[in-house]
Amino acid sequence: MILAVVREKDVCWEYCEKLEGNKVRCKFCLKVLNGGISRLKFHLSRLPSKGVHPCSKVRDEITERVKAIIALKEEGKEAANVKKQRLSETKSPGIIPNTKAVMPIEAVSPAAKLFPTGTAIVPQSSLDPERCIAEFFFENRLDFSIAHSSSYQLMLETIGGPGFRCLSPETLRTTWLQKLKSEITLNIKEIEKEWAASGCTIIADTWTDNKTRALINFFVSSPSGTFFHKSVDASTYFKNIKCLYDLFDSVIQDFGHENVVQIIVDGALNYDSVGGLIMQNYSTIFWSCCASYCLNLILEDFSKIDWVNGCISHAQSLTKFVYNHAWVLDLAKKYTGGQELVRTSITKHAGHFLSLQSLLKLRPRLKHMFNCPEYTSSPYANRPHSISCVDLLENNEFWRSVEEIASVSEPVLKVLRDVSGGRPAVGSIYESMTKAKDSIRTYYIMDEGKCKTFLDIVDRRWQNQLHSQLHAAAAYLNPCIQYNPDVKFLGVIKEEFIAVLEKLLPTPESRHDITSQIFVFKKAQGMFGSNLAREARTATSPGMWWELYGDSAPGLQRAAVRILSQVCSASNFERDWSSIQQIHSERRNKLDKETLNDLLYVHYNLKLRAKAKPSDEDPIVLRDIDMTSDWVEGTENQNPTQWLDRFSSALDGSDLNTRQFGSSIFGSNDHIFGL
Repeated sequence: MILAVVREKDVCWEYCEKLEGNKVRCKFCLKVLNGGISRLKFHLSRLPSKGVHPCSKVRDEITERVKAIIALKEEGKEAANVKKQRLSETKSPGIIPNTKAVMPIEAVSPAAKLFPTGTAIVPQSSLDPERCIAEFFFENRLDFSIAHSSSYQLMLETIGGPGFRCLSPETLRTTWLQKLKSEITLNIKEIEKEWAASGCTIIADTWTDNKTRALINFFVSSPSGTFFHKSVDASTYFKNIKCLYDLFDSVIQDFGHENVVQIIVDGALNYDSVGGLIMQNYSTIFWSCCASYCLNLILEDFSKIDWVNGCISHAQSLTKFVYNHAWVLDLAKKYTGGQELVRTSITKHAGHFLSLQSLLKLRPRLKHMFNCPEYTSSPYANRPHSISCVDLLENNEFWRSVEEIASVSEPVLKVLRDVSGGRPAVGSIYESMTKAKDSIRTYYIMDEGKCKTFLDIVDRRWQNQLHSQLHAAAAYLNPCIQYNPDVKFLGVIKEEFIAVLEKLLPTPESRHDITSQIFVFKKAQGMFGSNLAREARTATSPGMWWELYGDSAPGLQRAAVRILSQVCSASNFERDWSSIQQIHSERRNKLDKETLNDLLYVHYNLKLRAKAKPSDEDPIVLRDIDMTSDWVEGTENQNPTQWLDRFSSALDGSDLNTRQFGSSIFGSNDHIFGL
């Protein structure tokens, strides 16, 4: 009877089968768990908690639902603890609650004045206040002259007490700059020790402008993190293949060619010839195009399709009207619960499709806002642009088009999420791209013409830019893929896997017994077949899995760890080109340039350190809206009329109900390697 009551209260019982004792069996992966419903929740939520292996079969929407249940429970516990603490304080001996009592003025601390509700920020004894302030200045690229301001000193005294003084501009510029630079450099030296096993990836992030200026930022990434190396002004020789080769060669030598597995570049400069020379002279180094850059090009090509471009343009007319009128924007945020209509992404065109998704989600609230008495009685309601926005919100055919675009672009956005954030993703991109194509096929199962249009775009970018032999080899070595019975590898993937092995194992000694080792891996013999190894196939990163369980094939293990430890994207940091331009300015003297180089070095590496911390935030969405984007900047005169004519040919005969899209498309059985 008690068990029945518990089941009624906890909705997660529907996801498991109750066994003897305190054991439950997950209905998705059939794994038996000790600890009852609590451990099942962590199992389904895939949260790294209490040593529970995440479920490999559960659908994404159920995972999100369970996460929300856990979060609500934690919030309830926290609220209960706070209430209990306040109650105990009230009942403490010798303390009589008196709401009318007034603390003497001289006894009130500066912090208490600033935080009268008892939430005063007290510095932890383990933290150095000077370090915290210095890192705050450097991470946010603040002008050191701020330390002269009276409000800065007042802030310090309010928190630290009267007379508290800390860090003059000169101390920041000299002592703390060099101290943080030295600490970062020492930390990087520690990371470099791991490269003998894992290797590293050099990332070249390039910016060019209409003044033929070409600036290149060099980063180095490995499983322990990504760090900024240096910034180079290549404006005078960016068309000279020999000079560019010498530049990349010098960066390789900075870290040792034996440690470098891969170089990732974007498409801002013509690097193809440079890449050919690098791979010719360094037989063990791969040259790859940035995955985020290529995925952005795919989304850009999507947006160039006439009817898609029309949808984006008219959706932008709606957001421009809202964001260009402060009163309308305030009212919209009131009805959307503070949610932004526009989403800014790490790539420009990803932002277009994320914004369409956002508008689709918030459409009912926007309709309510535009029809509320507060708005209809305002002077904005009768403006032509406002009337057009209302018409757009009421037109179901337009929104079915938006829904279609959001659904078709989501698989590509999912790949972008998978490869972003700085994690080693080279082992999953092949599978992710295959899933994206399968999702588009599934969505357009009743429309072969549109299906071909979108898949041709994906295939062209994949074959010409994104695909690398390293991606194929990593897919073959990824245990999550290799041991999936539903995956059938194409012959070309096996060929590229062998080609990569020959490159990474160039001598007969290094290839000794490699054929039998491949066989042992494929057949899951030795440690590969242990229970721990089987359970960890989907629960740990592929590189770590090989490091832990690959001892049955030592030669293949060394190659696998180096391959699977690499990133495939350069989009795990925010660019700050204005600072870089300052460094490369001709008007700066030598001392200024040295200081600015050190500032940039510390600034970028502090930002990267902060970004490396675990977070639930979407890795492809930026916190702040780009107020200069096409979704925000605009004029009052824009009036989207006769927009439906642009979509009629695309919508005729389309039964959108037959093309439902959902997370179930990304099920565990939907990855046949057909790229």
